[in-house]
Amino acid sequence: MVAAPGPMALRRVGAAAARSRGIPTTPTRGILTTPTRGILTTPTRGILTRAAPPRPRGPLPRTPWTTRGPPPEELARVVERRPVREQVELDTITYAGRQHYVPGLARPRFPPWDRGWHDPWHSPGPRCEEMPLYKERGCYICHQGVRMLEGVRQAQWLTKTKLVEGLPPPVLGIVANPAHRLEEHEEGVKRAISHARFWDTTEVAPRREHYCPVLFEDLIHLCRLMSVKYPSLTRRMLARNYKIAATWERESILLQVRGLNGILMNSVSPIPPVASKEEILATEGHVLETFYPISPTIDLQEVNVYQELNHTGFRDGYPFSHPHTLFFLESANIRPKRFRPEQLRAKMLMFAFGNALAKAKVLYGNDPKVLEQPVVVQSIGTDGQLFQFMVFQLNTTDLVSSDGIKNLVWIDADQNLYEKAQCIPEVKKRVVTKPAGIYGFQPDTFKKFLALYLHGTV
Repeated sequence: MVAAPGPMALRRVGAAAARSRGIPTTPTRGILTTPTRGILTTPTRGILTRAAPPRPRGPLPRTPWTTRGPPPEELARVVERRPVREQVELDTITYAGRQHYVPGLARPRFPPWDRGWHDPWHSPGPRCEEMPLYKERGCYICHQGVRMLEGVRQAQWLTKTKLVEGLPPPVLGIVANPAHRLEEHEEGVKRAISHARFWDTTEVAPRREHYCPVLFEDLIHLCRLMSVKYPSLTRRMLARNYKIAATWERESILLQVRGLNGILMNSVSPIPPVASKEEILATEGHVLETFYPISPTIDLQEVNVYQELNHTGFRDGYPFSHPHTLFFLESANIRPKRFRPEQLRAKMLMFAFGNALAKAKVLYGNDPKVLEQPVVVQSIGTDGQLFQFMVFQLNTTDLVSSDGIKNLVWIDADQNLYEKAQCIPEVKKRVVTKPAGIYGFQPDTFKKFLALYLHGTV
């Protein structure tokens, strides 16, 4: 007897027959299926489904909707507002009961804790609108940390000042006169630089925040040696950490210079005016440079809680009441915290103007006017190597309009005292190619430093 063929044998026979006819077969979990007309075979469990009609690939048929848009009633039905479903408030689930942070749960918010007594160190304080010094009109503050985008040009517009390049003739006369020089000043200045850069520290290369103040103190000490020849130099005093406040209005903008600034050298007698009356009157035709569309107050801090103060920082009766020279030490060691030379000169101009304006309002009152005796304030800025020299003369306190008499400022910028201080010698192939020491020493820079110190005395 012949046994009946099994299912596997039947499948092989069906597949062979299909291949002999030239019909492709597709395996579906061991089941071979053959395609038929209008029937699409799928490889899932051997289920046969009909093919979908082919998608049209030509342009869409032209109907009234494609040419003129939907009818008005259909458009109105789409545009009409649908009723808003009622919002159901859900309780926020927090991790307050767990007493520790749980991812996915909200952060709990607890009511403020009442201590039962006023703690000034943990008091939120009143709102700005509730403070007694709150005012609707804002005031723009220039403090020590302000970095002016446009530099000296912006400070000129804010202070209504005309710029003159170089130092004024009285100061240049002191520089050129050999009688006003210190004996062996070059050797003394070199010793001061070596003391600040090489001798006053155990580090191989001292940081700027260390050597800049040391160099300033040594240079001031050298200038004080001139007191033997000019005894009136002893009637001066260095003031540190004092606060200045000066308020003025400039074209409907309320401005203020306030806070700590550089080291101030006060004097018993003021510096005489630098510019003559003819030079002061000639400033009426000067046109202040603008930098539209940049606002002149772009970098200043706007506040609404302030007090309109004009104070020199010293009490009445202080014997050294006249400001003489401001010293700004740019000793930040980290580069992002440093002021660029242009920004440093702008800060020097703003604070020299603030000290002069505060002193002028003490002497002549708060009414804007052209001063009978202009107030002169000098300023010196340095980073321990590069020096900026400035002489400012306040001619008027009428600063609202850009017309009329302007103030004057003389700037001698970017004067190197030395080019490089080599702390570590350069060695190539066991040969010292560049020994440690000071390179590019320029004694004329110290002559200008000394001339500004002697200005007003000689």
